[in-house]
Amino acid sequence: MNDSLFEIGAPGVDVEALVARIRERVAEKKRQDVYADTRIVRAERANLSALKDDDEFLALYLECLRDAVFVDINDFEIVERRSRFACFFVSVKRLIWNGLKFYTYRMWTQQNQVNGLFLSALDCLEARHRERVQALEKRIAELEKAAAESARNSV
Repeated sequence: MNDSLFEIGAPGVDVEALVARIRERVAEKKRQDVYADTRIVRAERANLSALKDDDEFLALYLECLRDAVFVDINDFEIVERRSRFACFFVSVKRLIWNGLKFYTYRMWTQQNQVNGLFLSALDCLEARHRERVQALEKRIAELEKAAAESARNSV
């Protein structure tokens, strides 16, 4: 396990067998198309060990924020797992939900507005800093080129 980012180990634990078992389970689940879910595909794409540098991580992080910035304010189905008096409990829960829905929607709507504003501000800051870094890198390259030409001319 020396080629990985971290090592797993404890007295009495067969790490190789553990990793082999995990790989078997992953292969089994791939055959069953368990990993066809888009959330799992996105999580695999977001595998932090696959990211090459800070820019790649920041791009991934901003993409994840854009995907999850807004709270889902859609209604949801009310279910009851207890079979006895299920209709009664569902009715009571619906009554409570209908009473609280107005306040909940107002709060979620305000939260979505705040989240959207924060994301917009973060996007603007990131774009501004990216442009500054690119301009500075270009300037450094030009200065290095001028210094190299100056050194060649002075020889």
